[in-house]
Amino acid sequence: MSQIFVTRRYRFCAAHRLHTDLLSPEENWAAFGKCNNTNGHGHNYVVLVTIRAGTAESMTDLDSLDRLVTDTVIERFDHQDLNSDPAFSALTTTGENLVAVIWDILTPLLPAGRLHKVGVIETRDNYFEYTGAS
Repeated sequence: MSQIFVTRRYRFCAAHRLHTDLLSPEENWAAFGKCNNTNGHGHNYVVLVTIRAGTAESMTDLDSLDRLVTDTVIERFDHQDLNSDPAFSALTTTGENLVAVIWDILTPLLPAGRLHKVGVIETRDNYFEYTGAS
């Protein structure tokens, strides 16, 4: 059976510092370079949320999806320091971890199996995507 997928694009701006207490200051600098700056740095993130829409004949309520993502992801992270968010208390604020955190926020709020993929564009050259735990 064929599937139709719909992807919506969202944006937020946030700061972070790539750092882990598991490494020494020297090891953090070696691992993360200038992204380990104690003052942090910011990104204009783009979040891509892909859902299973069903068949071509079915109607997808994109307004509801937009409200959900705005209320739970965008408002939470926009103009914030990601390192201060409780979801990152035991995680480094990498793009890989951010995309998984967004997945974990959205999954329980959507019907089972509806969320197909979450993508995060961090920079012109860095894109991360997550399709859930295997």
